[in-house]
Amino acid sequence: MTNNPRRNVLKGLAISSAALVTSGSMSFSALSSDHARGTSDALKGNINHSVSRWTYGHLTIEELCLLVKSIGFSAIDLVGPKDWPILKQHGIDSSMCNGAELNLVDGWIHPQFHEELIERYLKHIDLVAEAGYKNLICFSGNARGMSPEEGLKNATQGLSKIMPHAEKKGVTIQMELFNSKINHPDYMADNTAWSVSLCKQLKSPNFKLLYDIYHMQINEGDIIRTIQEFHPYFGHYHTAGVPGRNEIDDTQELYYPAIAKAIHKTGFKGYLAQEFVPTPESAEGKAESLNNAIKICDV
Repeated sequence: MTNNPRRNVLKGLAISSAALVTSGSMSFSALSSDHARGTSDALKGNINHSVSRWTYGHLTIEELCLLVKSIGFSAIDLVGPKDWPILKQHGIDSSMCNGAELNLVDGWIHPQFHEELIERYLKHIDLVAEAGYKNLICFSGNARGMSPEEGLKNATQGLSKIMPHAEKKGVTIQMELFNSKINHPDYMADNTAWSVSLCKQLKSPNFKLLYDIYHMQINEGDIIRTIQEFHPYFGHYHTAGVPGRNEIDDTQELYYPAIAKAIHKTGFKGYLAQEFVPTPESAEGKAESLNNAIKICDV
């Protein structure tokens, strides 16, 4: 695994998994049977679960739809317009839409990209709204010597050009927080304070933060208190184990049951999306990793 797997995925996910319907069918059917019987595996309904599409790129989008349905939830993160028809066929929500961004490093803090970003986001907001979805991801971009103050000013100026349209269409623009220590060196929105300041500058109910727990544990720690204090600004959550970005079980340092309980206690109604990279080699093992992660967060 490279330090920036999503950078490659967002440029274009190439999937070749023709044999996985067969190899993963046992996991799908076993999980489906459990839920059909109404066993203790049935989800509680307190947390809206999702999974990031790129972390299960060994499956086709249709196979991933079948897997999430078999586990008992109905949302996938980071899916673009070309795959929305397949999600709709399976009754799966596109819980965090993407495709308007240029990339992860050329973002809203850079005025030279504003014209293109504004054009792309205005069009994508229409696409998201017409499809009946609610969330669209965005990125600050890398600092490249820019001060946080200048970055905040630039991002506010650029994003303010699209927020009235987002409000009109009922679409929430969500900026993801990344760690700059390991995975995304030089990324501007690498801390809660700067990102919350951007929300306050924009003063729009349709601009929120995608609080990535994995990234913020690396850069800041203090996860539960941060959620308790700043949850009004958080519109979406991502998970992964620290260190390594793998399963969220007892092999890593975060205790996700307590984190999920803290999120639920705030009254949060958005999505908590799994974004860990599964370690098993087999499709069945990867499916079981997702099933286990959902159970851990289903408080």
